[in-house]
Amino acid sequence: MSGGRDSGTWSAVPARACGPARGRLALVLAGGAARGAYEVGVVHHLLAEVSRSLGRNVPLDIVCGTSVGAIHACALAALADEPVRRAEHLIQHWTRLRVQDVLQPDGREVLGMLRALLGRGPPAGRGGIFHPAGLERLLHAAIPWPRIEENLRAGRLHALTVTATHVATGRTVVFIDAADGAIGRWRHDPTVTARPARIRVRHALASAAIPLLFPAVRIEGELYCDGGLRQNVPLSPARRLGATGLIVVNPNALPEHDPPSASNRWTEQAFLDPLFLLGKALNALLLDRLDNDLDRLERINRILEAGCRRYGPSFLAALNEEMGGSGHDLRILRAVLIRASQDLGRLSAEYVRSPCFGGRASGVLGRLMHRLADEQGANADFLSYLLFDGQFAAQLIELGRADARAHHEELCQIIDEVCPPA
Repeated sequence: MSGGRDSGTWSAVPARACGPARGRLALVLAGGAARGAYEVGVVHHLLAEVSRSLGRNVPLDIVCGTSVGAIHACALAALADEPVRRAEHLIQHWTRLRVQDVLQPDGREVLGMLRALLGRGPPAGRGGIFHPAGLERLLHAAIPWPRIEENLRAGRLHALTVTATHVATGRTVVFIDAADGAIGRWRHDPTVTARPARIRVRHALASAAIPLLFPAVRIEGELYCDGGLRQNVPLSPARRLGATGLIVVNPNALPEHDPPSASNRWTEQAFLDPLFLLGKALNALLLDRLDNDLDRLERINRILEAGCRRYGPSFLAALNEEMGGSGHDLRILRAVLIRASQDLGRLSAEYVRSPCFGGRASGVLGRLMHRLADEQGANADFLSYLLFDGQFAAQLIELGRADARAHHEELCQIIDEVCPPA
């Protein structure tokens, strides 16, 4: 254990014993809408500074993402032949953003929802108050989609996964684009389905379609929405595709646990504000069992390593054989978690109230942003999900860089352990 849970980084015990000489390193990117700019800062430090320290490019064998993390995963896979520049490419697109590029209110859709709520007609339209055209244009411009297949065939990465939620059943669907067309061994799970796919823009749009905000997306005749509803941090796809090391990036900071006091009265009063409630609902929807999953992973690692020390390097293979597996079911899996060290809701409110924001968002969107910043104060969670603004993105990118820099040695260590130099 190093770094400490409060510092935002988690890492398992060393995993060289019983491990393969060359494993697979997976990058796992969480959801978070506009908070996702934070992930780009972490990725830039990983691909630029960590590569420089190692004297070689960081090998990202598997890239898994949900929601905005799925968009980043697709871009990293499409630009795998440009190992360092791909992070710079993402930075350029994020820092050029204006709120209206992504958030384009659809008046007809809003009226349709209101009519349905009042019982004056059946639900109609697409199911989101923002038109997806702006986001779709950005994704087409930012990501050379056919190059995903080219990079998979060339062996520059092993697999790309995008997680979405199947609207009709509520099941998590993991779309997998793999070099060999295989989707790995998935034990029966009634809540998760793995599907081979040639991942394209519609998969990324579906994964990022936050209910009520963006419309669900139809893929092969079925509707899908935000994958973060059930699997905001997609650890499972990386593990099942054979990863032996995980670098996990989560833009959502650990919640603060302040004792009740007079300073909390404002928050209690704000409970009646529908926008405040929507922000808290998004936080709840995007909660993940990440810490529990990593704690369980650490315990399994310790058991397997104890077995290797006690019975020798053949212990793991013998154990899997005895359990009737293929020899790859149980394995030591290293992990490093980097998450936001600051409350991004508070940062977003401070930015919108600052002169830097000025007239960068006008009209209805501008008024909405200022209202969220003024009325929700330091708890502007909803605002931080919607603030697709280049200058704010630059702040989050720098925070991501700083958090990754603080754990530079852990990042170098996991890469050397999982993928030692030839």
